[in-house]
Amino acid sequence: QVQLVESGGGLVQPGGSLRLSCTASGIAFSFYAMGWYRQTPGKQRELVATITSGGNTNYANSVKGRFTISRDNAKKTVYLQMDSLEPEDTAVYYCNAGWNVRNYWGQGTHVTVSS
Repeated sequence: QVQLVESGGGLVQPGGSLRLSCTASGIAFSFYAMGWYRQTPGKQRELVATITSGGNTNYANSVKGRFTISRDNAKKTVYLQMDSLEPEDTAVYYCNAGWNVRNYWGQGTHVTVSS
């Protein structure tokens, strides 16, 4: 059974930092491209950052220079380091794993940026 379990969300003040983690089980993690997406009420889920199996990264323009995605294949974990957080970053953050036709989602972790 495939599971993606996110952690690390919470409440943080503007300008603060959080690190999200997503640990996978039931998949050959090193083959998968991994990504972080986010969603706010009434809006579509949007891409935040992705990392390929080879380590190439891609970021949404809104987070470039503030967020960093990384992966540890030995731990089957992908991370999202979020710095200089803004209220607009408030959302539910979802982990995604994709390889060929296989595509899996985590349950999401809440991030709230507020003073």
